[in-house]
Amino acid sequence: MARCPAGHDSTTDDYCDVCGAPMEAPPPAPRAHDCAACGAVRVGRFCEECGHDSLTPPPAAPPQALSWHVSVEADRAYFERVLAVDGPDASAVGFPEFCPPRRFELSGQRVSIGRRSRSRGLVPDVDLTGPPEDPGVSHSHALLVASAGGWSVVDLGSTNGTTVNEGEDPLRPNVPRPLADGDRVHLGAWTTLTLRRG
Repeated sequence: MARCPAGHDSTTDDYCDVCGAPMEAPPPAPRAHDCAACGAVRVGRFCEECGHDSLTPPPAAPPQALSWHVSVEADRAYFERVLAVDGPDASAVGFPEFCPPRRFELSGQRVSIGRRSRSRGLVPDVDLTGPPEDPGVSHSHALLVASAGGWSVVDLGSTNGTTVNEGEDPLRPNVPRPLADGDRVHLGAWTTLTLRRG
């Protein structure tokens, strides 16, 4: 005859036929912890999500933190400068009546800027397809490239060029230009991207 943990004699050896308690206490459930590498809930030594071994230090943060973003807006002052120098097709382009600001988080090593094109299979990371649509933005206009501690902008040989911080001279194509927090990248007839950290 078996004896249950509560002290009853039982004719069965899996559950007490007097009180119904399991004859052996179940092993304690493993404790759940947060993975130090990815933050997922981990049970046991290795994380099921990323495979990190909890007995080793977490990996160092990537050099380019994901805390950068660009805000995109229709910039009246930039538009007026384009009109003043009689930019390409300036007289045919109007300033949009309504263009809410947009925000794009920056991640990875390269972030493409332009307008979507189904025929070319282009889907830029910072997609400036309208409405309203700035006709001066090329489909493959520019690129933001992660660099040590920040970002650089590269004009990809766009039709109407790219300027930075109200500069008058367009960037040379395919030459990176380092940016700092708060720098403004101008492209098209009225589009301005402002780089922000945090």
